[in-house]
Amino acid sequence: MLRRKAYERLSSWKRDPVKKALCIVGARQIGKTTLIREFGKKEYTYFVEINFVTDEKAAAIFDGRLTADEIITNLTAYVQTALEPGETLILLDEVQECPRARSAIKFLVEDGRFDYIESGSLLGVRYQEIQSYPVGFEEIYRMYPLDFEEFLWANGVQSDTIDYLRECFEKTTRVSDSVHDTMNRLFYSYMIIGGMPENVQIYVDTHDVARVIRNQRSILELYRLDIAKYAVGNDRQKAKAIFDSIPSQLNEKNRRFILTAIDPHGRQQRYEDSFNWLADAGVALPCYNVREPQPPLQLNEKRNLFKLFMNDTGLLCAACMENIQFSILQGELDINMGSILENMIAQQLICNGYDLHYYDSKKTGEIDFVVQRGMAVDLVEVKSGGDYKKHPALHRMTAVDNWKFGKCMVFCRSNVAKEDRIVYLPWYLVMFYKKEEIPEHLIYQVDLSGL
Repeated sequence: MLRRKAYERLSSWKRDPVKKALCIVGARQIGKTTLIREFGKKEYTYFVEINFVTDEKAAAIFDGRLTADEIITNLTAYVQTALEPGETLILLDEVQECPRARSAIKFLVEDGRFDYIESGSLLGVRYQEIQSYPVGFEEIYRMYPLDFEEFLWANGVQSDTIDYLRECFEKTTRVSDSVHDTMNRLFYSYMIIGGMPENVQIYVDTHDVARVIRNQRSILELYRLDIAKYAVGNDRQKAKAIFDSIPSQLNEKNRRFILTAIDPHGRQQRYEDSFNWLADAGVALPCYNVREPQPPLQLNEKRNLFKLFMNDTGLLCAACMENIQFSILQGELDINMGSILENMIAQQLICNGYDLHYYDSKKTGEIDFVVQRGMAVDLVEVKSGGDYKKHPALHRMTAVDNWKFGKCMVFCRSNVAKEDRIVYLPWYLVMFYKKEEIPEHLIYQVDLSGL
């Protein structure tokens, strides 16, 4: 199995003495079930997998009263094996197909005999069918395709090399020319292969890009079938039209999603549910404009102005249907490839824990990404051509008296450099630009002795 960072997240969850059920969500084909299956077999004495898609009869486990004793009795009879308390992990896969199972999680977690992981691709889409949402008994964890660092692991890049690159990022020091050239070529490969585990495995085993592309197009068709199956009523046609238009919309100069491009009489309010459907399903990544590039960014969002990226840049390349993969492998990332490169950075920022925002105004111009890091806001530009030192919007924004910013970064083809307060970084070093995680324990106690 490909090495995934999510495995460590599952291990941390298992160590929690007072754990909730872990609900892992994300798009299809990103490796959720494979990861959980590997984790269950390695870390538990007993592992039980219930899949509500491949076995429609499994839903009958939850047909009776939603009590832990009755459900566990039904479950034990269904799997026809003894389950050992404290040593058993139960996976409820494709749980969106059985809303009563989601409702039952509260009682199963309270019972405490076994550990539970739920997994599904469209949980956010079918939440309205859940009679009793398990608030307080379920922890949501969103998975994504392999990020660039995981892609490097899969391709055999040594940990010493990755540590060296991390040091270059943290200390803003130049990467050696030989390593820089090799990393750029790996980055080009990742752009067209993407992070879908099956595609990465095909590439690692065969290095046959044509086979990867055929599989990518199969995944795109699977997504379209999901839209037809799960979207409700008029949302089916709207969601499909939005999904199919992502490549062409990103190819426009400012990347902004223009609703009238797919419906001359379209109104944002009528399409909002369809946009949310695609985001909840994990197949599209919205990036919202902000009124002011100052924290908190989420409170400054303009929900009617946004870019819409594909969840996997490899799928975006396949969806373009223009055989652009060869050009990318040759490093031909001129202005016409800027949308693909920007999608690549957006995908990595999401994997790194950030929300996606950008800023655009007539006065200052557009910044590709504004990123909130704690209470600081960083400005991030993505350059595909050789004119990466031309960024007038960056200079205009940093000159505004009332605005304060953290880092100003330009991701480009060039090596690491710094001029004034702007740091130039190779595209591949974005894998180290990560959101600081909340520590596992954060103890804060007020001294009351002075009262």
